[in-house]
Amino acid sequence: MSFPKKFVWGAAAASYQVEGAAREDGKGLSVWDMMSRWPGKIAENNTGDVACDHYHRYKQDARLMGQMGLDAYRLSVSWPRVLPQGTGKVNAKGLDFYDRLVDALLDNHVTPWVTLFHWDFPYALFCRGGWLNRDVADWFADYTAVVVDKLSDRVAHWMTLNEPQCYIAEGHEIGEHAPGLKLDFPEVLLAAHNTLRAHGKAVQAIRARARKKPVIGVAVVGTTSFPATQSTADINAARHAMFKTKTRDAWSNTWFADPIVFGHYPADALKVYGSAVPEFPDNDMKTIRQKIDFYGVNIYHGRPVKAAKDGGWQTLPPKPGHAWTSMGWPITPEALYWGPKFLYERYKLPIVMTENGMANMDWVHADGQVHDPQRIDYLRRYLLELRRASEDGVPIHGYFQWSILDNFEWGHGYRQRFGLIYVDFATGRRIPKDSARWYSEVIAANGENL
Repeated sequence: MSFPKKFVWGAAAASYQVEGAAREDGKGLSVWDMMSRWPGKIAENNTGDVACDHYHRYKQDARLMGQMGLDAYRLSVSWPRVLPQGTGKVNAKGLDFYDRLVDALLDNHVTPWVTLFHWDFPYALFCRGGWLNRDVADWFADYTAVVVDKLSDRVAHWMTLNEPQCYIAEGHEIGEHAPGLKLDFPEVLLAAHNTLRAHGKAVQAIRARARKKPVIGVAVVGTTSFPATQSTADINAARHAMFKTKTRDAWSNTWFADPIVFGHYPADALKVYGSAVPEFPDNDMKTIRQKIDFYGVNIYHGRPVKAAKDGGWQTLPPKPGHAWTSMGWPITPEALYWGPKFLYERYKLPIVMTENGMANMDWVHADGQVHDPQRIDYLRRYLLELRRASEDGVPIHGYFQWSILDNFEWGHGYRQRFGLIYVDFATGRRIPKDSARWYSEVIAANGENL
């Protein structure tokens, strides 16, 4: 009862959430630097100016990862740290930071998995239209080439984008995330389409320039459904709920994944979205549909679904007293069985769980340690379901816990703690939590001890 022998055990973080050094060594502004200045937009008016100070403490953090026994660390590169204006002149000091970080990880026997975009879009390019500007795909490809040229002699694992549904929906439709826009739906879909084109051009750039044979994926999120019972009717209903489009919003699984894997938008969504779908040249889909090696997915929770009498489905509300994380997300371990299972059935790609974890009310106890039994229980329950999916034939290649450090949690500021390692944001002090030691034991046993 274990995971495959070459299973990758990792943890993840994102550049803006951990690095700090927001204006050091030539870094340009991102849309999150912009949004952090809006009064009341971030909890307690927190910013990512310092965050975990990972920019200066990366060697310590890499040592902690090595001591934990991580196989891999999923990091992201800050586009405006490398290219302050988003295009043009490279900031050597910014690029060199990632060069040193990769070396520090390898020195501690931790394999770097690099995400090229995790939401910190260059402010200078936002002022030129951002994701609404068709040129953004070429801007992103040029940035990708710079990073690949620098790191691909040591980095083999790449992800183009993190959670496009989230930064499109939350950032361009709802306005809760940077850049804080509330666009009409046609413009939302235009931004989404250009995001997909940027993904395709980035994959082309990686394959053309990588010195080590690249392993390429994308880290998406959507809505995960699971059956309320084990009946065939409920299982089919959950599968349909996960992949069918009924509403005009940007949270669709298939609107982002079908073009990447199949080279076309899903027919049911085209009907629902109607005239809001942007016009685009036929060859755009050839650009978007590039071979990827794994399907990365971020899953934190799911929704129970029951078959309806009309042949559709019904999403069941949580029962009174249901367990919730401090983010207000329901605890539903079944999501890590059914989510990968349904995704593999549809897309026939190996699955990497690129994010999973929980926010908890953590603090330093009187003994100087951080005890987080809720997180340990959460991770154990979810990993058992992921292991069950693997045992049932789903090729699960890796799992990345979110996150390695407590960090700047976007609009929640520093109120929410996801980390295996506690961070005192006033001093920068790191304290591995009980969950870090527990996860280390799980890694050593390859999940047999769950």
